[in-house]
Amino acid sequence: MAKITRKPAPRKADVPKKKAKAVVAKPNAPARKSLRAIKRWTPAEVHEAFSRFHKANPEPKGELEHVNPFTLLVAVVLSAQATDAGVNKATRALFEVADTPQKMLDLGEERLREYIKTIGLYRTKARNVIALSAKLLSEFGGEVPRTRAEIESLRGAGRKTANVVLNMAFGEHTMAVDTHVFRVGNRTGLAPGKTPLEVELGLEKVIRAEFMLHAHHWLILHGRYTCLARKPRCEVCLINDLCRWPEKTV
Repeated sequence: MAKITRKPAPRKADVPKKKAKAVVAKPNAPARKSLRAIKRWTPAEVHEAFSRFHKANPEPKGELEHVNPFTLLVAVVLSAQATDAGVNKATRALFEVADTPQKMLDLGEERLREYIKTIGLYRTKARNVIALSAKLLSEFGGEVPRTRAEIESLRGAGRKTANVVLNMAFGEHTMAVDTHVFRVGNRTGLAPGKTPLEVELGLEKVIRAEFMLHAHHWLILHGRYTCLARKPRCEVCLINDLCRWPEKTV
């Protein structure tokens, strides 16, 4: 029988070491880190920023067209993942025939879809509008409720919707955080946050009561027309010298 020769086990020093995996930074990591590391705005700087917004536009208005709290609620629900201009184009004719919950129910889901079919997700939104109209009639006497929790209980209405309605229809000092406000709050360093709720609470903490009625409109308009997502217009920004964004152009 042939003798089997076993190879000696490799010594620890002979075993090749595994190469450490290279750590690849995410594209947005540096900017995010910079924002977190920047010095927070002082109360005086926040006051200065909103004083400038007030001086430039004392009475900012929301761009969603409506005639009463109910049509405002419907417009905001329809505006999810859609532009205000697109919603306005559809609702001008709709609100002429259905400007109350009862009229909306009388219109019916099928006919409602015809009015809003140019808006994204119109089938789901039509169901939501009919459902919230029915609940307004059955539980709230046909009136839009005046608390955040009650508005959020309506189908298709979330926290942002409730904040917009409370602010625009009832004059409450709420902060509705949409994609524009979220970007401005983070990019400028005014109120950084990982979620819309964090940004909302951060803004409410730093903005004085004297500015809160119009604050969310100023920030929305600033994000929509100046602090753009891809190519922010830093050269015409009212708060450029206060902004903490490390990549601002001027």
